[in-house]
Amino acid sequence: MYKHLIYSLSLAGLLAACNQGQKEPGTGDSSKDTTQSAAFRQYEDHFIEALWKISPDWATSVGYHKYDSVLVIPDSASQQQELAFLQQQQDSLQTYDTSKLSSALLIDYYLIRNQLAQRKWDLTTAKTQEWDPSNYNVSNTFATILNETYAPLDTRLRSFYSRLNNVPAYYAAAKQQIKDPVPELTSLAQDQNLGGLSIFEKDLADSLQKSGLAADEKKQLLARAKTAATAMKDFAAWLKALKVEHPRSFRLGKDLYEDKFKFNIQSMYSAEQIYDSAMVRKAWVHGEMARISRQLWPKYFGSAPVPTDSLVLIKRMIDTLSVQHAKPAEFQQSIEKQLPTLTAFIKEKDLLYMDPSKPLKVRKEPGYMAGVAGASISAPGPYDKGGNTYYNVGSLEGWPAPKAESFLREYNQYILQILNIHEAIPGHYTQLVHANKSPSLIKSLLSNGAMIEGWAVYTEQMMLENGYGNNAPEMWLMWYKWNLRTVCNTILDYSVHVKDMSKEDAIQLLTRQAFQQQAEAEGKWKRVSVTSVQLTSYYTGFKEIIDLRHAYQEKLGSKFNLKEFNEKFLSYGNAPVKYIRQLMLD
Repeated sequence: MYKHLIYSLSLAGLLAACNQGQKEPGTGDSSKDTTQSAAFRQYEDHFIEALWKISPDWATSVGYHKYDSVLVIPDSASQQQELAFLQQQQDSLQTYDTSKLSSALLIDYYLIRNQLAQRKWDLTTAKTQEWDPSNYNVSNTFATILNETYAPLDTRLRSFYSRLNNVPAYYAAAKQQIKDPVPELTSLAQDQNLGGLSIFEKDLADSLQKSGLAADEKKQLLARAKTAATAMKDFAAWLKALKVEHPRSFRLGKDLYEDKFKFNIQSMYSAEQIYDSAMVRKAWVHGEMARISRQLWPKYFGSAPVPTDSLVLIKRMIDTLSVQHAKPAEFQQSIEKQLPTLTAFIKEKDLLYMDPSKPLKVRKEPGYMAGVAGASISAPGPYDKGGNTYYNVGSLEGWPAPKAESFLREYNQYILQILNIHEAIPGHYTQLVHANKSPSLIKSLLSNGAMIEGWAVYTEQMMLENGYGNNAPEMWLMWYKWNLRTVCNTILDYSVHVKDMSKEDAIQLLTRQAFQQQAEAEGKWKRVSVTSVQLTSYYTGFKEIIDLRHAYQEKLGSKFNLKEFNEKFLSYGNAPVKYIRQLMLD
């Protein structure tokens, strides 16, 4: 699951480079008004700078560090200030004649327009600030300031110190905003805030030992950090003790769901259409899995009778193959060992350019990120082309043996390879390295999750299509199982948030029809109860990319080249697939 990007070049320098001769695919349309395009590029510059002033946390998370010392207090006054900013920017957008913008700039226009409308909808219609306490957590930004090396340690520590000043007021305002919160999100907020305490209670002290700050500065910093940690603990305790007479359900309902899907996914389809497509895909995948299972049956079961129920047949075969997995203590090590093999395969098959100067670092998932997904990528972007890319891996430390065994059977030796393709090579990690080369800062900052997740799913199929795993039926069977997860993510999310699917029915869908282990199914239920719509991004993006590749191949005929398609697709940055499709097929 893709996490926030971490960026750090100077904005002015990067924008100057973007506007001085660098071209993005689609910018060479001579029929467009160059005066209008130049004016819009200047607007983009002003928009981004204004955005960072109103959203300093976001600025820090993407590597723009001018406002590191600022922590916005989430009270009514700051909300009104943000709404005024959104309206001002919407008014500014209306002054541009979109028919006179180049195609690439038109995508930027659409992305900005969507971002403004989405944020206004969130504040005024969805009102998540009232019922989602997990919105309130200062840990992530403080961790970025402390751990990234974009500036000397002493400089970063002084920003850290200034930012600490507003932490007590931040949590006091959060308490005032919260009304009838969702219980599941209340628990998540407690866990994540408590998980972030180590930043202030341990990590800061370790950094101070390496710093050149004077003794008085260190003392003041530690004292202020202690006050901040107390505020975080108090907030978590307040949430735990909160008595809510009419708590909001975590289920969005059809209207809010369709709106959120429209803003977050930016698909050419509606949420309901994607749900219907996923149901069709599930039936087709079941058919393929049954075919492969019958093919493999004699190899593993000899002359034993083949089950007549195809779902029982598939499950028997998957359970047999799933016992081959890593040991609990070697889970992260197994991931690290596999990455070079994936890189070598891509180079051998000439599927995509791999930049050797952008190393991937595997690490234990930080505590403040825990509770949503077991593996994720935190990658640098255009502000910090030399920054670290992290593969965050959830730890099995302290898990009961049955739970760990269930998890490892889910991520068996076959699935673990597919997971690494998806999260790392040539999935998220590789895509984000390519995205950094796009001269459009807007496409990097306002990135489309469905394109990013869809690419990761697409690469799984692409790797197997080109012979990864030696075309072994076992690997294909396990990939279909993994792809079924993508499909059932969409079915689950829509069914839970729109159709009121129960937990029991959700677990049945995931364990019987998607062949997931109980631990994985329980974890997915937790995820769908604390997130919405994001789970649909995998299948939606995958479907749109596969459809685009078919259309592009049909257009070029014998001139089609897979590497050229992959690299051209990635050259547009993190834009929604529907816009990339227009540019590639125009």
